[in-house]
Amino acid sequence: MSEPLISLRHLSKFFSVERSVFGRTTSVLKAVDDLSLDIFPGETFGLVGESGCGKTTVGKMLVSLHTPSAGEIWYDGCDLAKLSTKARRVYHRDIQLIFQDPYASLNPRMTVGDIIAEPVRVNKLLPANKIDDRVGYLLNAVGLPANSRNRFAHEFSGGQRQRVGIARALAMEPKLIVCDEPVSALDVSIQAQVLNLLSDLCGEFGLTYLFIAHGLNVVKHVSDRVGVMYLGRLVEVAPKRELYNNPLHPYTKALLSAIPVTNPAHRKERILLEGDVGSPIDPAPGCRFSSRCYAKGSCASCACDTVMPELVEVSPGHFVSCYLFDGDGRSQQPPG
Repeated sequence: MSEPLISLRHLSKFFSVERSVFGRTTSVLKAVDDLSLDIFPGETFGLVGESGCGKTTVGKMLVSLHTPSAGEIWYDGCDLAKLSTKARRVYHRDIQLIFQDPYASLNPRMTVGDIIAEPVRVNKLLPANKIDDRVGYLLNAVGLPANSRNRFAHEFSGGQRQRVGIARALAMEPKLIVCDEPVSALDVSIQAQVLNLLSDLCGEFGLTYLFIAHGLNVVKHVSDRVGVMYLGRLVEVAPKRELYNNPLHPYTKALLSAIPVTNPAHRKERILLEGDVGSPIDPAPGCRFSSRCYAKGSCASCACDTVMPELVEVSPGHFVSCYLFDGDGRSQQPPG
């Protein structure tokens, strides 16, 4: 396997949510806590989880909208924190972001042509007389007519606006695009069109994606590997086919059971999670999913409430953070 394009090592992001009268932090929200993963060139890595699990914060740290509280981001073999100003400028061109809300992410006072041309012009990627051709090429690549360049964002539908956002990200000729729930604000029929477009562009432009989404039903169609997050922690990572056919973590199984089934003849049992949702503010030690876990106590020796389980490799490329599996990836469930 090739070297990772992006490597996250023990990455954390904490936010101060309360301060005393003397300005001291009294509570800390652990949005992302000790997360490590690799994203390889040309792949689409899906990152899923409930709202508030920290997946968007991971994406924002990648594009430098948030500064990590701890840990390292390695890009193409180099530590981001140690890059020179010139090298960091190249990094910011190579890593682009598609925002979740196509209505709020486009400047209403600029034409579509100016929105796409601005990053090219500011970074001096092309001579001035070549920028219009580039804008026309990108509009065509995302399925919009060339005369769209003279229109404003409010003249487009939600799906068309998201296409403009994709064209703007492509304008910088990036290597990796962080897709922050790019279809969650769109109608279901439009979602399929945008997902197909992203898949086509991945091959045409040689892109790598970090695809952030709420549900496993969305990332199933675009991802090569999938990571599942819960309250700032990565609980399972596996190739797409392996994750959907053989989910191991109780939370992953619950997410998969919640995917709607279109054929009534193929009903499946829904896993209903009980208990209180844990808080990311000064969380208790142990597994973050412990308070809702229906399999709690099923392993031979559990420390769910006291010690955080490590992410262990159960089979090639399949990692899980659960006491149902020991440090060698063996099942700890008692027989029967």
